[in-house]
Amino acid sequence: EVAVSWRPSAEFAGNLYRGEGILPASPRRVWECIKPVAGGLRTKWDQNVKDFEVIEAISDTVSVCRTTTPSACMRLISPREFVDVVVMKQYEDGTMLSAATNVEHPLCPPQPNFVRGFNYPCGCFCIPVPGEPDRTELLTFFQTDLGGYLPQTVVDSFFPASISGFYSNLTKAVKALKA
Repeated sequence: EVAVSWRPSAEFAGNLYRGEGILPASPRRVWECIKPVAGGLRTKWDQNVKDFEVIEAISDTVSVCRTTTPSACMRLISPREFVDVVVMKQYEDGTMLSAATNVEHPLCPPQPNFVRGFNYPCGCFCIPVPGEPDRTELLTFFQTDLGGYLPQTVVDSFFPASISGFYSNLTKAVKALKA
C-alpha cells in the first residue's frame, strides 16, 4: 500500500511527487533493490529504468550517473535519459538515503533516440520501522521534468500511477530477494 501526493514544484513548472509506504523487508534488503549503483538490481524490477550507468565516481558516496527509461503510456512518452549527481548516505539510526539532481557532464552529451529529461532535487529514504526489523518505511520524492513536448496532462496522469507501480514492483523484488 502506498500513499501518493503532490504539489506544485518550487523548482520548475511541474509537480513534486511524494510516495510513502511500508515494505515487508529490512531496510538493508530494500536498499539492495534501490541503491543507485552500476549492475544493481533496479534495472531488473523497475519498469521505468531501462539502464543505469556511472559516468564518474567522485567518491564512494557521490557519483554522476546516467539513467535511461523505456517509452511509456502506450509510447506517448518516448525513451528518456537523465544525467544526475547522486549522493548516498547512511544515518546512525539505520536510515539509508539516495538523493539526486540533474547535472551536465562532458562525458555524457545528449544521446540520439532519447529525450533529455531533468530530475530536480529528488530522493529515496529507507527508514527502519522501530521494533519491526523486517519492515521498512520508504519515503520517495520525485520532481522530474520529462522534457520534450509532452502536454502537462499526460505527465500528470503518468506520475501517480508510475509511483504506485514503483512500490508494487519493489515489494515483489524484495520478496524475491528473501527467497
